[in-house]
Amino acid sequence: MSSILIKLINMSTTDTDPAAWLTVEAALARLGVARQTLYAYVSRGLVRARGAENDPRRSLYDPRSIDALLERRRRGRARKAVAASTIDFGEPVLASRITRIADGALLYRGQDAIALAARATLEEVAALLWEAPGLAKLAASVYVPAEPRGPIERCLRRVASLAGPGIWARSPAALFGDAAALLRRIAEAACNARSEGPLHAAMARAWGSDAATADLIRRALVLCADHELNASAFAVRVVASTGAALPACLLAGLAALSGPLHGGMTERVGALLAEPGMQDDPQVAIAARLARGENLPGFGHRLYPDGDPRAAALLAALAPGAWWQALLRAVWELTGLRPNVDFALVALEREAGLPAGSALALFAAGRTAGWIAHALEQRADGRLIRPRAIYAGPAMPA
Repeated sequence: MSSILIKLINMSTTDTDPAAWLTVEAALARLGVARQTLYAYVSRGLVRARGAENDPRRSLYDPRSIDALLERRRRGRARKAVAASTIDFGEPVLASRITRIADGALLYRGQDAIALAARATLEEVAALLWEAPGLAKLAASVYVPAEPRGPIERCLRRVASLAGPGIWARSPAALFGDAAALLRRIAEAACNARSEGPLHAAMARAWGSDAATADLIRRALVLCADHELNASAFAVRVVASTGAALPACLLAGLAALSGPLHGGMTERVGALLAEPGMQDDPQVAIAARLARGENLPGFGHRLYPDGDPRAAALLAALAPGAWWQALLRAVWELTGLRPNVDFALVALEREAGLPAGSALALFAAGRTAGWIAHALEQRADGRLIRPRAIYAGPAMPA
């Protein structure tokens, strides 16, 4: 019970004007409860009652204790509403020094991610996110190309083969080396090729791309490096909070990324682009889709009401052709929505002639840097993430 409520309940009867005490009807109306509930409140000491002076058999109720109880109930409901909202782009649930999203901007450790994408490599951004300034380069390649599969499945298989206990017991320098090795392994699995040198250049070589495309790949990797407490990052932190090894944490991130509402969104964008009539007249095709009540994957983002800055930066560097511009214009005119990073990655894949699935491969390789940062931060925090659930099942038997 709150100290305020206790104070109000313990007040003497002279603290409230006797004329202000409420009849049972007025007390019930004020509380909005049944008569039995009011009596229960009185028996529990939550509402003060006394006999009426002219009729001791009739009870009167202290309005101040009623108001204190109402305030307590209001605060309780507010807390529950806030707690429930946290799982759906709601109130923040934990403190992090890694990434900030506010006022349409994305910052990595206080540095503008859009500006970093113009000049930095993924390795340099990883060093920033991990607070590992001495990290000069990633481990050498030992990757053996796997059978053709999707990028996420290759990454899952590759990381699962590396999982093992005891990684957190290593020195900080060794731990950063392990993290760097994992980042390279996932990037290699994503593009299914051995890599030497900077990851963006290695991925470009694996895909037969030129230097200009390699620079676009670099930008995309940096822009995907982290995005605060998204579904996959939270999954990583939950697993890290249990003390699980770093590869196990990354498996959680990859598993979350495989879902159609996260990393699988790039495939849904591809399906949108393949709809009948889309290549001939995007305006008509988009209007028809909206008329059917279907949404537009790849457009809009709840954290960026004025448009996803990652998409804007990548599309500006890509400068896609007239058909892409017509599609973007059609969506804007019909819905007022701007493209998000999923759309931009698919546009890069298509315009640069990258293999199918490269958009998701870029997302997975880039986001691994952020996942590792979240795992390191959560491990340092040392607390188990264990939220509570509001029970909504069958009532207990009487």
